[in-house]
Amino acid sequence: MLKAVVVHSQNANNEELRRLYETAFPEGEQIPYDDLIHLLDVMDIDYTAYYDGEMFVGLTMVLRLPKYNWVWYFAVREELRGKGYGQIIFTSMVNSYRNGNPYIMDIESPFQPDAPNPEQRQRRYAFYLRNGMKDTGTHRTYNNITFTILSNSDEPFTRQDYDDIVAPLRAAWDNMPGKQ
Repeated sequence: MLKAVVVHSQNANNEELRRLYETAFPEGEQIPYDDLIHLLDVMDIDYTAYYDGEMFVGLTMVLRLPKYNWVWYFAVREELRGKGYGQIIFTSMVNSYRNGNPYIMDIESPFQPDAPNPEQRQRRYAFYLRNGMKDTGTHRTYNNITFTILSNSDEPFTRQDYDDIVAPLRAAWDNMPGKQ
């Protein structure tokens, strides 16, 4: 059984968390970690670290919004992938939200023809589909990376819906000290 530990701005500056965050996601998809720590105090972000005994296994970050739970980051340590931890963490994360709001996540698109990591993208996409996520048919491109938007709802999800969930992040970012 994995132990879930809530991460907040006072305990987020942890080397294991920072290292996984900075290595599991391409730099172009990351919010600088110190800025992310600041956002924990100004946005409704559930940042959770997962442990198997004393061993750090992975992390999740979910922004809770009025209509959606936006999964920002989900990662398992590279050497522990393929051992069932991702399935356990993802299931635990989804089951922890009983507010009825659908989950939304944007992943590197498995359909981007010039992607440098097509096999990895296909594996991730298949993992999320196996775990109840659905392709919304909505895509976005940022920093030359195409993202596919997934949801666990059967309700339509449009580009405008995506822009609406990104708006609180943009507002918080614009008001961050040193970013004006």
